[in-house]
Amino acid sequence: MTAQETAAYLNVSISWIHKKAAQMGLTPYRFGAGRNAKIRFKLSEVEAWTRQQRIP
Repeated sequence: MTAQETAAYLNVSISWIHKKAAQMGLTPYRFGAGRNAKIRFKLSEVEAWTRQQRIP
């Protein structure tokens, strides 16, 4: 998933994805280098992360 798709899926801003996703436990995969690098997330990992965030 792209950063934009992940943000829409999680209902958060794209800036949150860029600043906080890795800190919160989502693993970003970077393709390319520098400012033109593309960030992607695995759908299965995003879904697993959302299940972990549930309040019991």
